[in-house]
Amino acid sequence: MKQIIVAILVCVAFSAFANAAQRKIAYDRAGKIFVADVDGTHSKKIAEGDWPEISPDGTRVAFNTDGDAKNRPGPERHIATADIASGKVTVLPNIPSDNCFGPVWSPDGKQLAFSIMADKAWQLGLVNADGSGFRFVKNAELRSEAFGAPEWARDGKSIFCHDLDNIYQIDLDGNVLKKWELSKILTDASMNGGDRLSISPDGNTLLMDVDCGSEHERKNWDGPQPAIEKLDLSADKAVRISGKDDFVWEPFWLSSNEFLCIIQKENENQASIYRISLDGKNPKLLVKHARTPSASVP
Repeated sequence: MKQIIVAILVCVAFSAFANAAQRKIAYDRAGKIFVADVDGTHSKKIAEGDWPEISPDGTRVAFNTDGDAKNRPGPERHIATADIASGKVTVLPNIPSDNCFGPVWSPDGKQLAFSIMADKAWQLGLVNADGSGFRFVKNAELRSEAFGAPEWARDGKSIFCHDLDNIYQIDLDGNVLKKWELSKILTDASMNGGDRLSISPDGNTLLMDVDCGSEHERKNWDGPQPAIEKLDLSADKAVRISGKDDFVWEPFWLSSNEFLCIIQKENENQASIYRISLDGKNPKLLVKHARTPSASVP
């Protein structure tokens, strides 16, 4: 009997190790997109572009291209996917704009939500992963600033987004399901249009970028100190989890008690990707001089 129990425990431990080894992360460095093992090793360049997010099953990366403008103001950016195994890049067709960015995968890997410039305003777009079925998610009550950093809910039926004043949860028809006023949930902090949201594996907690209000002098840094706060979606208060002297942003949940982020330390000129515990302690360097980390699911 004892031998059977030991054998079972060994199999469970090996299975957990194998699953961890199979997980992948994606990130960008200087306009190039890479995929690596979850510990940062075995990195592989797969495309050129920005704002990558790896699919839940770890087989594809969605990103936006970063081409030059053609005889008009502003960048030209399209939504694309890259197959990790083959390296094949597909620019998704039939999206009615030359300025789209920040695609994020639905939990089932079948859809992408992203920001799209149309009718001279930022809007939220949805498209199937093969480029079919594009549509706008419209809500006249939401300012265009709300569509800069969408994040899917874990059930795939709604999306979190934010503007300069509120965090919203909206359904896929644009109806507001819930709203959190930043002035009520944040203390001495604010958000800007590019701040990232990341939902926990159990779907109950958001990690969020914030800009600290207190002055924090640092060499080689211009602007407010970035920090990460944690919002329990059933509460009306966020709690800061990054250290008071740390410059940390771009969170992405890795497990129930760890997340990826980027940290720029004192006297450094570039941020790097770290793995860090939910209490803000024990940061582990994964990739130097890189940003926008994301991870496949276990």
